[in-house]
Amino acid sequence: PFKTRDGGTVKLIDLLDEAEERAYALVSSKNPELAEGELRSIARAVGIGAVKYADLSKHRTSDYSFNFELMLSFEGNTAPYLMYAYTRVASIFRKLGQSMNASSGHIQLAAAQEIELASRLAQFAEVLNSVAEKGTPHTLCSYLYDLAGAFMRFYESCPVLKAATPALRESRLRLCDITARTLRAGLGLLGIRVVERM
Repeated sequence: PFKTRDGGTVKLIDLLDEAEERAYALVSSKNPELAEGELRSIARAVGIGAVKYADLSKHRTSDYSFNFELMLSFEGNTAPYLMYAYTRVASIFRKLGQSMNASSGHIQLAAAQEIELASRLAQFAEVLNSVAEKGTPHTLCSYLYDLAGAFMRFYESCPVLKAATPALRESRLRLCDITARTLRAGLGLLGIRVVERM
């Protein structure tokens, strides 16, 4: 049970239900054209993922205030922000009409944002080893947040589908694909399901 400010308790199932309903309102306002079943599925993943992530992103000895608005925000160190980064990659490949792992070009790193993103991606194994050794899932959360931020900067600065050459396009598609796989794997280890669209 969780304690409220007035000393009462709230059951976890009630928190999860509330998170899911709030996520449903948020997602359906952004995408009213989606089918009801898809909206509910996305809301469940976002709502429950937000609660899990809010808990796991803090050091286990730290207290924190439970706040639905912060937890469900698409900005900052939250599950919806990370899930949104994943959906950005999915939308790139959806526009191409191909699956994410279909890119096969060599990676070329020239722009600062490409180098930053590749550098973050290269740290994944090291972070996982540290999390496993120390039992600190908040370290994985911090890494995923940094990775999502690096991807967003790359996305804004480095055109993928309109890259200057076919080789550069394939290189950037590979970076997108590896980013998506890393986000999916990292969130999966935290018990959070990714979605293809939000």
